[in-house]
Amino acid sequence: MEKYTGLTNLTTNDTMLYLQEYWWIIVAVLGGLFVLMTMVQGGQSLLHTASDDMEERAMINSLGRKWELTFTTLVMFGGALYAAFPLFYSVSFGGAYWVWMLILFGFVLQAVSYEYINNPDNLIGKGTYKAFLYFNGFITIILVGAAIGTFFTGSNFSFDSATRVLEWGTAENGMNLRGLEAALDFGHSAWFNIAFGVLLLAIARLLGALWLINDIDNNEFSGLIAKIRKTAKMCFVVFLVALVVVLGGLVTMDGYAYDIHTGLVSMEANKYLHNLLAGYGIQLIVFLVGAVLFLLGIFKSIFGTSTGGIKLSGLGAVLIGIIVFTLAGLNGTAFYPSYADLQSSLTIQNTSGSENTLWVMTGVSVAVPFVLGYIAYVWYQMKKDGPITKAELEDPESHAY
Repeated sequence: MEKYTGLTNLTTNDTMLYLQEYWWIIVAVLGGLFVLMTMVQGGQSLLHTASDDMEERAMINSLGRKWELTFTTLVMFGGALYAAFPLFYSVSFGGAYWVWMLILFGFVLQAVSYEYINNPDNLIGKGTYKAFLYFNGFITIILVGAAIGTFFTGSNFSFDSATRVLEWGTAENGMNLRGLEAALDFGHSAWFNIAFGVLLLAIARLLGALWLINDIDNNEFSGLIAKIRKTAKMCFVVFLVALVVVLGGLVTMDGYAYDIHTGLVSMEANKYLHNLLAGYGIQLIVFLVGAVLFLLGIFKSIFGTSTGGIKLSGLGAVLIGIIVFTLAGLNGTAFYPSYADLQSSLTIQNTSGSENTLWVMTGVSVAVPFVLGYIAYVWYQMKKDGPITKAELEDPESHAY
């Protein structure tokens, strides 16, 4: 076993451990909510199903009302990670900055596109903004999934806490692309990261299809809804294949286990399977409930004729997202492992803020339900008038894009 290099905040204090686990669970909940809100990106990837300008405007109007909620959830997720586990933020953004910059760039393109896509005076044309939305809908989501995949497969870095020196690309025969190796370095499990990205894309597209079916008048836009369902059925096949690859990888791969008393990180066979079965199998039960709800929503609205599948699948996606993040960080697991230097791996113990900081943040966290309540209220206000109709899109006083 390699010698411990002295990463900070190693503690056996029970209170501190509870605070660190509490904040990782909050991060996991926000991550699950973000998975749900990727339905906006998934819906953008379905714009090709529109056969005329009216159908396209219906889709853009439906999705354009929600993109800000997606970004709000992303900011909350990133903010919680930064505040509770600042060392992870500095290591990941300090080394893997190309992948994160591309992700952020994709969201900037999305915001600009919704602002100008139907503006008659825009300089670069509607087609360019549609291309931006496709980039955000496809590439950004795959990169997000690949980045999450590194929570299990590891990244190519070493970090010396004594000197605060971060080195990226230190693994023998490893690539140094400042984070992009997560999707390109197949010698270090990029296959799993790509599969994770494809799985997240498939989930986003299915959620996007379910949302559009729910939010657009099925009678006035019957042709569009039929094409969305047809495309979603093909996407479901991709989802199943990617799911088998990712689950198979998770339950069979070795994981990065750490000892909170010594701070030593070691490889453990089938670590993530052990995590899934830990605590009387609660995580497994929640995962299975989420999977069943997700599938029920799909069969209800994509293979069936109901419009309410998004409620079931949306809740299922949140539960699945929560479990994915808890598998990565709880039960003595390094959530940002290093395959270049095992002892540089990051855990919720050695990356967290001080106990005082976590206590203050815990007090602030009581505001989280109010933020979520605001999101729910805005959502209700946007939905209270019923599904999008042609009359709404033709009304100059409406909020149509």
